[in-house]
Amino acid sequence: MANEPLQAPAIQAVASARHVRMSPQKVRLVVDMIRGQRAEDALQILRFTKKRATRDVEKVLRSAIANAERKAEDAGASLDVDRLFVSECFVNEGSRWKRLRPAPMGRAFRYQRRTSHIVVGVLEHHHAVRERVAAAQAEAESQKGVKGAVKKARQALTGKKKPAGKSKK
Repeated sequence: MANEPLQAPAIQAVASARHVRMSPQKVRLVVDMIRGQRAEDALQILRFTKKRATRDVEKVLRSAIANAERKAEDAGASLDVDRLFVSECFVNEGSRWKRLRPAPMGRAFRYQRRTSHIVVGVLEHHHAVRERVAAAQAEAESQKGVKGAVKKARQALTGKKKPAGKSKK
């Protein structure tokens, strides 16, 4: 059991934008282009696509990447942002704003302003996870001997030996 390799979960982060004032149908055209792409490639696609929805989708994607970096930092793991890819990316319909437009003969026509909920998730590639775990194991192996040597050197310098154990009374 001690020789088993450490299993680190892939770092996954999600970001969302709610009530974006744009039709979900228009946003889905942009979201479909970046689904499954590497995060860096997805940003390039969004930068050079001439659709109004790209601004909002790019903002959410950047937020998801920043969330992944923060999760890795909190977990104490190193994250290579170049190894992230867009794992999930979808658009749901938000609430509709009902509006009235003047019509002939004192009447009014109703129309609806549609909104969208954009969700983008990024995930670390499984090869990157494997490399990160291997690097963490190598670091732990290299530190294992150093910690013991430092402890022994300190004990030798102070001339004290640690008591074997205290008995309970």
